[in-house]
Amino acid sequence: MAKFDPRGRKVKILATLGPASRSPEMIEKLLRAGADAFRVNMSHGDHATHAETIAAIRSVEKDIGRPIAVLCDLQGPKLRVGAFKDGRAVIRHGSHFTLDRDQTPGDETRVCLPHPELFGVLHKGQRLLIDDGKLRLKVISADDNAILCSAEVGGVISDRKGVNVPDAVVPVPALTEKDRRDLAFAVEHGADWIALSFVQRPEDVAEARKLMGGYGALMAKIEKPAAIDRLDEIIELSDGIMVARGDLGVELNPEEVPPLQKRIVAATRRSGKPVVVATQMLESMIESPAPTRAEVSDVANAVYDGADAVMLSAETASGAWPVEAVSIMDRIAGQVERDPGYRKQVSYIEILPDHTTADALAQACAAIAETVTLSGIIVFTGSGSTARRVARERPSAPMLVLTPSQKTARRMALLWGAHAVQTRDIGSFEEMIAKGKRTALRQGFGSAGSKLIALAGVPFGTPGSTNLLHIVTLVGDELKRHQPE
Repeated sequence: MAKFDPRGRKVKILATLGPASRSPEMIEKLLRAGADAFRVNMSHGDHATHAETIAAIRSVEKDIGRPIAVLCDLQGPKLRVGAFKDGRAVIRHGSHFTLDRDQTPGDETRVCLPHPELFGVLHKGQRLLIDDGKLRLKVISADDNAILCSAEVGGVISDRKGVNVPDAVVPVPALTEKDRRDLAFAVEHGADWIALSFVQRPEDVAEARKLMGGYGALMAKIEKPAAIDRLDEIIELSDGIMVARGDLGVELNPEEVPPLQKRIVAATRRSGKPVVVATQMLESMIESPAPTRAEVSDVANAVYDGADAVMLSAETASGAWPVEAVSIMDRIAGQVERDPGYRKQVSYIEILPDHTTADALAQACAAIAETVTLSGIIVFTGSGSTARRVARERPSAPMLVLTPSQKTARRMALLWGAHAVQTRDIGSFEEMIAKGKRTALRQGFGSAGSKLIALAGVPFGTPGSTNLLHIVTLVGDELKRHQPE
């Protein structure tokens, strides 16, 4: 098996697995092309298929000797219209159309809306978007039994098309019964991250976290305008954030999404938690071997903004060119990070450290990296909190994360600049320095004469005790003194 070297970039790539890519052979190809973590979309497929996919990831992980993050993405509540007597109907522009609770098949004037919770929250002037916004209705009046609308944009409507309600907080839980079953499955199969869809309020996050019972990390997907109003609270309760631009782009005007993306990325970066930019990044590569120039710019902008990870969806799950999509995303990210102007742009956010020793040392790491030529920053951590603090500063040097926890090592696959290695715990300062230097040489973080920063906490094994920063110089014979890990 060929050696798996650290990436030549700091931003991570999250690739969705599906029919085109879930075999062990394809998973390894995607990893070698540049993928760092894999998404399992619980909206499609059954538990047996997902279990095989996760087992394949773990098998490849063992073969290549690198920790890999598995993210299980819950479907979330889906609002849909009922059925039509002919399977479809045409709603004319400017005509009236009613959504009601009558389960009789619909026609060009009405259809059942099998979501009674919506009837009490919609008011005159609010919008209903059908089929990803292809049809746009405006509410004229609403009561407990019917919602009368005018068709601002008409067209063909067919059975069970999705409904978006951008102007109201919909009183539905973020976790459906299916989501609860899927969440239990994800926990049982050792998912490192669980993504919660259609978050509207902090309570949605709290409910999911309670059901997780302390297993896995929780990523809140921001795809509802209502979530923006309580963004800081949602970030605080989450372990990470995903900018899910699909539904966000349906419910908002297109021109509103880019500044919101920057706002969400900036707010999450300040918290020190990972932020993923997702949806339609290289959409044309589902069918084409090359992306459009606009898509290349989209990926590049997310990298310039300092996102921890960028995500591929159908491009790798069901597209014709999954390996090429990952490879091109890897090349775009690498080119951006080699841009002389990248450091200035990625540091546009002012990060104010908390008043703790650990935050002060993390900030010092970044400052030293700008002054002294470093080949890396060695971080010893159990929970990953020290690594997140360092990554928040977006230092110029890459980060080698040493942890005794397999769980922590895997989660680091979505953290900016982190290359995690699982290793035995350390018991003394001398052992820490020796092990850090050996691992740095073995993992390609410099050569004889290179300088690195070592960051850790004393006494060792005490969570949250980061209080030590030490600059080390690699010596060529370190590997000769190698001790089994």
